[in-house]
Amino acid sequence: MNYQPAQKPTFYFIGVTTGKSSIMRVFPAWAKHLGLGDVEIKGIDLKIHDEPERYREAVSFIKNDPLSLGALVTTHKLDLLKASRDLFEELDPYAQLTGEISCISKRDGKLAGHAKDPITAGFSLEAFLPLDHWEKSGAEVLVLGAGGSSVALTCYMLEPRHGANRPSRIVVTNRSQPRLTEIEEIHRRLAQPVPIEYHLAPQPESAAALMATLKPRSLVVNATGLGKDAPGSPITGGAVFPQDGFAWEFNYRGDLVFLDQARAQEKNLHVEDGWIYFIHGWTRVIAEVFHIDIPTRGPAFDRIAQIAQDVR
Repeated sequence: MNYQPAQKPTFYFIGVTTGKSSIMRVFPAWAKHLGLGDVEIKGIDLKIHDEPERYREAVSFIKNDPLSLGALVTTHKLDLLKASRDLFEELDPYAQLTGEISCISKRDGKLAGHAKDPITAGFSLEAFLPLDHWEKSGAEVLVLGAGGSSVALTCYMLEPRHGANRPSRIVVTNRSQPRLTEIEEIHRRLAQPVPIEYHLAPQPESAAALMATLKPRSLVVNATGLGKDAPGSPITGGAVFPQDGFAWEFNYRGDLVFLDQARAQEKNLHVEDGWIYFIHGWTRVIAEVFHIDIPTRGPAFDRIAQIAQDVR
């Protein structure tokens, strides 16, 4: 990319197809509502699993350009930090644990990396999952994909503060082995007494077979990017969702085949897309980059969500 010095305070979105995201319309409305002043948002599009030098180039530019304030990172969370870790003076505890960042900010002349997703995944899950669901139901979780979002969600669910209110089993799949190995190592460091299985599932049939083993009221999550970053779904059309369960698609835009598959089944499913995750994900990063407080619930948060919906 041809990086040009920012002419006004600028916030970046590092992704794959950033111009298609609703944030390009939502952020200006939020900025006005939050009183951020004359600020701008710009997208930085990188290929999935891009060359390390491309990630270093993006981070170095933000670090050294005075009016470039920070960024939200999606899709590239693991690869970006792996390529540019030495450029950061500070990493928050989740970033150190997971080896990923979803937020780049500056404070007191230092470049900081934050893994916000365990926090935002938790807020988003709590928005639709019944209180004490795991403890009352004994249900399980199938997470399709082992990238940064999967790491974030499972780390949230494994937090000791949840006590007995944790899934009775967590199953993680991925189409290739390296990500499975990485997420297993992160879970090992947490050392929590929840059974976790890791399955290589290069074909949708493999994931569908694992889904058929879930207990009623269990949660199935599409964290693969299929349906947005690439076409299709991680499961077959004939895959059977758990009775009275939950189907969560992390994306809110794209083909979203997984959502269509879930909605087509008569299983009394709660089907959730990634819109609330979008709201929490962006507001947590904006709060960090601009050093302001943004509520996570209540009337003030509802107003922020409504503003986004109005311009979606």
